[in-house]
Amino acid sequence: MRYFHSLAETMSLDEIRTHQDRCLLEVLRWVLAHNDYYRQRFMEAGLTRVDDFGTVEQLQELPTINKEDFRRTYPLGMCCIDKDQIREMHMSSGSTGSPVVIPYNEADLRQWAECMARCYVMAGAAPGNPVQITPSFGLFNGGFGMYHGARAAELFVIPTGSGNTERQVRLARDFETKILCGVVSYAIRILEVMRAMDVSLPNLKIGIFGAESFSEGMRKRIESELGIESFDIYGMTETGGVGTLGMDCPAHAGIHVWEDHYIVEVIDPVTGKQVPDGQQGEIVVTSLTRQALPVIRFRTGDLSKIVSREKCDCGRTHLRIAPIMGRTDDMLIVKGVNFFPKQVEHALLEIPGVLPHYQIVIEEADGVRDVRINVEADESVTGYMVEKHLKERLGFSPKGDVFKPGELPRQEGKAQRVFYTTPNNQ
Repeated sequence: MRYFHSLAETMSLDEIRTHQDRCLLEVLRWVLAHNDYYRQRFMEAGLTRVDDFGTVEQLQELPTINKEDFRRTYPLGMCCIDKDQIREMHMSSGSTGSPVVIPYNEADLRQWAECMARCYVMAGAAPGNPVQITPSFGLFNGGFGMYHGARAAELFVIPTGSGNTERQVRLARDFETKILCGVVSYAIRILEVMRAMDVSLPNLKIGIFGAESFSEGMRKRIESELGIESFDIYGMTETGGVGTLGMDCPAHAGIHVWEDHYIVEVIDPVTGKQVPDGQQGEIVVTSLTRQALPVIRFRTGDLSKIVSREKCDCGRTHLRIAPIMGRTDDMLIVKGVNFFPKQVEHALLEIPGVLPHYQIVIEEADGVRDVRINVEADESVTGYMVEKHLKERLGFSPKGDVFKPGELPRQEGKAQRVFYTTPNNQ
């Protein structure tokens, strides 16, 4: 088993806890000394002397933050360094309000590169391996994060960015790409184009996918059809970008969280109280080693659970969380039944002949919601088969249509799965 930083990745549980206690005190001192917004939030919570705050167990005494705090302080109101020390920035799309801006100094860029490099090595990458980076290189963090990590891991970088899928396939063939990075829905698009071009990619062995959750059925289908092993990488704009939080290892027994850099809590989304290991809740993240903008108890909105704190078969000792089930804000409620898009995907891919392209269309009229689920499938699949299976899995019978392969719209990047219609836009 190879490690990028073996001493850090195999720390004992006592060493992890001691390290976290020390770093937590340091980061609290840092934000209180360098940021007025954090200082105000902590004072409102009654915390004025961080030296009285000594252990991870006391985290619950601190207030949480969320995306609204970033939007309220846009663009750099939560930054803890002078502007002339910033070396890079990334941000969210801002589609639901002011964008979330994350600045980086030199130390932050090194931290990001190390976390991402750990992910590459954990997946089996070795120096010189060709890695094709398909996320865009821009304000979105995906492309640059995978690039910084690939450079640290001494890989051969093929920085294609997004789009032009035929060229992606040709480059993967010509340069014998071993590692493909991107969103899982784009891997499906690459498969379709490979078939149309009648091209295979025998050197492709590893897929590292993030930015959207995917079911186990989707993972198995991609692995089978691309001939790869796939890995679920975790990180977000607020934590510093892709890979900062961790990834699953070849044991595929949960996502390893880099606990020397981050503390992860799981809380009840309603009460805000921590829940026991094994119980699903909302992921809350505290960064320990970032300087430009550390997050303290950031409510991610992601739903997961802690599956183990024991040493993994891969030798790593950092805790593992389950793959992200969904988000607190994308749970759908139709006819009194609560469900997540990932559950729909899992159920659909259990039906032989159904393809990995689908739409969940929420129709609302006069305050009443209904759902239509459109799928692509081969000729052996009927609408009745889909409706019956979803009824068994979800507890209600959605409307929907079965389309021929290729008939539903495609995106070159992250797929849109859920659509909303009203009488005015039907």
